[in-house]
Amino acid sequence: MALRFFNTYSRQLEEFRPRDPAAHNIDIYTCGPTVYSRAHIGNFRAYIFEDLLQRHLELRGYKVHRVMNITDVDDKTIRGAREAGVPLSKFTAQFKQAFFEDIETLRIKRADEFPAATDRHYIDKMIEMISMLIFRGLAYQAEDKSVYFRINKFSDYGKLAHFDLTQLQSTGRVKHDEYDKEHIGDFALWKAWDEEDGNVGWESPWGRGRPGWHIECSAMATALLGDQIDIHCGGVDNIFPHHEAEIAQSEGVTGKKFVRYWLHCAHLLVDGQKMSKSLGNFYTLPDLLEKGYSGREIRYALMRVHYRAPLNFTWEGMDEARQALARIDEWLARLLETSGDKIDDKNVDIELGQQFEEALDDDLNISAALGFLFESIRETNRAMDRNELDAASANTWLNWWKRINSVLDLEGETDELPAAVAQLADERERARLAKKWKTSDELRDRIAALGWEVRDTKDGQKLTRRREAQSG
Repeated sequence: MALRFFNTYSRQLEEFRPRDPAAHNIDIYTCGPTVYSRAHIGNFRAYIFEDLLQRHLELRGYKVHRVMNITDVDDKTIRGAREAGVPLSKFTAQFKQAFFEDIETLRIKRADEFPAATDRHYIDKMIEMISMLIFRGLAYQAEDKSVYFRINKFSDYGKLAHFDLTQLQSTGRVKHDEYDKEHIGDFALWKAWDEEDGNVGWESPWGRGRPGWHIECSAMATALLGDQIDIHCGGVDNIFPHHEAEIAQSEGVTGKKFVRYWLHCAHLLVDGQKMSKSLGNFYTLPDLLEKGYSGREIRYALMRVHYRAPLNFTWEGMDEARQALARIDEWLARLLETSGDKIDDKNVDIELGQQFEEALDDDLNISAALGFLFESIRETNRAMDRNELDAASANTWLNWWKRINSVLDLEGETDELPAAVAQLADERERARLAKKWKTSDELRDRIAALGWEVRDTKDGQKLTRRREAQSG
């Protein structure tokens, strides 16, 4: 099966044809975090989908060059820094660090570059692009000293979001970064400085100010990947206005088609509702880790549903992820035992499990791919039950797992103990040394509630995963 993706621009499944098929090099731009707060699990659903995309392309022999931007200057970051009473760079630094810690926990491959919007090199690129847009009549400086893009001068504006702009009335220029699709209007490329910006600003031909959110990505993408890129990813909420504006700005400057394939990830729901702090269902990665779930369990839970389908996050779903990974762990342990505890890397059958890779070829159909994986686990377990799987065959399956795990990255680690569980285990060890047996039993129950079992041995307490855990 040919590799196919659903292109948001055409609203169709299209065979993937990179710009340079002979070289097998692919450029991907992915919209990264806006570092005004810690990223939530909905953000990471998109980042895991993009990680799956990159890993599968690499499995298929492509060399991927991926850029993920860091938005560290916009309305939200400036407002947050002002409210915290600290410089913008200090305010955003804490959330940048948290983001990199979280992607490490979730086993998300690092992009080749993480450009930050405030880097002087990219500010200069933004000013250069805005100047060209003005020169070509696609932008203008208004009375408020800000520079705006003329959407009515770019004939393709609205084609990504599939808006019929002739049926929509403009409500005038929009200076803010965020606006609803009902408020179609010329969007800000350069925002004139005002008092709320404080000491945030750069000099430009149009006076002191700062870039608009949209021009930041156009500048960083073209600076690092060139005028044309193969794939651009993001959440569905980025389609309009952000990605629509990126197309207008980039193509307005270069005159070339900016992106060949637009891939967008659907929303994450929590118990069927949109995640929000007011509903009390807003979760960050540390929130889930504190409940005893590991990074790979969270990775599996956020990965297992097709990226274009809304994913409903529930605690029952987290427990299902735990059970699924326990099945994989037990299967691998049985295969290793059957193989004689030796893995021969030369014993590889390329045809084995091909349905898994073909499922991912079909627009990253992870649900079908995982379905094939668990069907293979059932069949090989039955064969091992009947003593019908020899060492060589077990070895072949282990090598197949090694291949597909380069995409999934779900294999367990012996030392992977959540911080909350490790802390309770330490407290219990101290309680036992102090012969506080009641406290020790209470701590055992708390550890069990987080999905772990404690066994006391002559070498100390041993912790293992439970197949089922209480919901949080």
